[in-house]
Amino acid sequence: MIRLIVVLIFVLIFLLLSLIIQPIMLLTGLFSKSARDKASQAIVNWAFRIVLFMCGVKAEVKGEENVPKDEAVLYILNHNSFFDIIFTYPRVPRPTGYIAKKEMLKFLTLTWWMKLLHCEFLDRKDLRAGMKTINSAAESIKNGYSMAIFPEGTRNKSEEPMLPFHAGSFKIAEKSDCKIVPVVLYNTAAIFEDHLPFIKKAQIKVEYLPPVDVAPLSRDERKELPDKIRDMMLTAYLQMK
Repeated sequence: MIRLIVVLIFVLIFLLLSLIIQPIMLLTGLFSKSARDKASQAIVNWAFRIVLFMCGVKAEVKGEENVPKDEAVLYILNHNSFFDIIFTYPRVPRPTGYIAKKEMLKFLTLTWWMKLLHCEFLDRKDLRAGMKTINSAAESIKNGYSMAIFPEGTRNKSEEPMLPFHAGSFKIAEKSDCKIVPVVLYNTAAIFEDHLPFIKKAQIKVEYLPPVDVAPLSRDERKELPDKIRDMMLTAYLQMK
């Protein structure tokens, strides 16, 4: 319980300070979007690393050399915990937005940070609005910002190692002809979700699989992408166990 209280106090202080920091970031963006992006990313990375330290998270990370450093990509991640984002975001080599559910928009201070970091908000019940989000994410990649999405659509609370992937998640890569970097996360729920409301030390595993280049794929090959990527990730996940 002590870890949870300490983390909550830190998050509260950070969000209060954000009321001062965020307007500065917005003003910075009027003169230099690049400077705003770098500063916003550095601040959030720092906050996430502090949270991970407070939680006592230890990680075994493999395959980071597979992540392209000189181009925007689409990260495909399996989803078991709130900590999936907290752990993976500080490791991205360039500004990266995550696809989040529309319900996150009600958390105003947090929402502003997400917007500063080029996150997109997906309405899972409105297909037309969902397609606009996919198109916007594809445009972000074309403009040099990587994107990350959890194609399971929600946190996996089942006994299955991985939920089915929604094919629509891969439209971002198809529309931008970018590379897909599959990211496999293991045991992240052991930090918090497995024993709510307590936060406990945990040893997690993360593996970045070799990127899949979408640009040269045929229409049929693109249709097979969701199953192909899921099979790759599932194999890696089961090997982690």
